[in-house]
Amino acid sequence: MTQKIAVAVIHGAGTPDENFAEAIIKRISRDFTKELAIEDAEQELVFEPVYWSSIFEPEQKELWNRLQATSDLNFSGLRQFIIEFLADAIAYQPTMLGNQNYDKVHSFIAKAINRLREKAGPRAPLCIISHSLGSIVSSNYFYDLQFKRKNRGIETVKCTSNSPIEQCETLTLFYTLGSPMALWSLRYIDFGSPITVPAPMIHSFYPEVQGEWLNFYDKDDVLAFPLKGVNDAYRMAVTKDVEVNAGGLFTSWNPLSHNKYDTDHEVIKPIVAGLVRTWKAINK
Repeated sequence: MTQKIAVAVIHGAGTPDENFAEAIIKRISRDFTKELAIEDAEQELVFEPVYWSSIFEPEQKELWNRLQATSDLNFSGLRQFIIEFLADAIAYQPTMLGNQNYDKVHSFIAKAINRLREKAGPRAPLCIISHSLGSIVSSNYFYDLQFKRKNRGIETVKCTSNSPIEQCETLTLFYTLGSPMALWSLRYIDFGSPITVPAPMIHSFYPEVQGEWLNFYDKDDVLAFPLKGVNDAYRMAVTKDVEVNAGGLFTSWNPLSHNKYDTDHEVIKPIVAGLVRTWKAINK
């Protein structure tokens, strides 16, 4: 019996369609099957989309309805987009009253990884594919597990078992797409510290695994930045900043490229290569 790879897909800011991960899962599965070239190769990847913005969606709709009912504002379509896009980032942040929403989001991720453990096994290598604000959320989640466990909320702790995959011991591949993490680093002294990829413990389970952190960015995407230049810690932690040209005729040359990473071949190909390399290393 082979060891499967667990893959969590974490969306960015805004309220995407509930099926937001279908496109990237389909492309990765197709190319992974071609590259691995074994029977039933598609079953060697276990995917779990993490639709975390559903936590804030009801409140965002309620806020928008209240603002519309009491104000006559211009650019209503653009304003609604801004509410959906920025509200997640604002709502996610801890407040003076505590980390309620931070804990809600992280417990959502914990439950997703719990499901991956059930389907792929407690020692399954973990791959995280995160877009936009989702890269901040996933980075915070794993940073708390690796370095600052006191930040973990009650609900998150309750949803997390002691299995290696849920304790961040098998984190192997980290892919950040259109990440504003460089901006978030302004919150910390000397621009903060990154997570460790791969997790050090992974080699006690799979000695030959080579993990990686690839950060994909499009220079026309005003929300995305390279990370290796943030500070020395990021320079060492990030395997490579990968410049891509995401999108098509109407999006690849402007900020709309921010939402087109999941269909871009320049993004899919390196991710598939990392998954194939990892699968071969753990199934020798």
